[in-house]
Amino acid sequence: MFLSLTTLLTPFIRINLLAEFATMQLTFDYIQTSLKTYTEASSDFDFNEHLRQFETKAKRPAGVLIPLIHRPHGINVILTKRAQHLKYHAGQVSFPGGKFEQKDKNLSRTALREAKEEIGLDPSNVVILGSCAKYETGTGFRITPYVGRILQHFSPIPQAEEVEAVFEVPIELLLQTKNYRILKTKRNNFDYTYYGLEYLTYNIWGVTAKILYRLANHLETRDNSTDLEK
Repeated sequence: MFLSLTTLLTPFIRINLLAEFATMQLTFDYIQTSLKTYTEASSDFDFNEHLRQFETKAKRPAGVLIPLIHRPHGINVILTKRAQHLKYHAGQVSFPGGKFEQKDKNLSRTALREAKEEIGLDPSNVVILGSCAKYETGTGFRITPYVGRILQHFSPIPQAEEVEAVFEVPIELLLQTKNYRILKTKRNNFDYTYYGLEYLTYNIWGVTAKILYRLANHLETRDNSTDLEK
């Protein structure tokens, strides 16, 4: 299943999103340059220090891909919704990606391999623009997110065993920090705080939302700093 979600937005909403975000000059070149200074790592424990007692100390390296594709209205981010029958994170929105394997040589190869497996994205159709700061999860992963530009036409082929849906979200929506909410829930009888963003029928939350929020914050901070220098 594949949805280009921007086709479901009214022209009025699209125009306003674009007009509001135009000041950030969001282009592939801008994103690539911005990633060079993005080094501050984060983790599940930024909000939830009291849960560190349950932290898995040995961190397994993992790589995920944040795929960007150019559309007539601008840049979209491709996300997936995990299959409902999976043992871990069933039904959650995520990036294509997974744990490092020796055959990968490096984590960018991991992200590209998983993207090919999960959504049929050929590595030769992607150029890596850079990486985001590492993110550590309470479940024992140290994730390196890579931002990749899709070069040519791409129609996703979801891997049925792992992926329920593949969909696109306008980057100008995801990369505005004001669009995220801080939410709370209970996990093993402990409070758990996280970022969340709802878009149409999709609930983007947890690690995926945190990575996107921090990237948005980095770009906004850099944009404001650039304005001050002018």
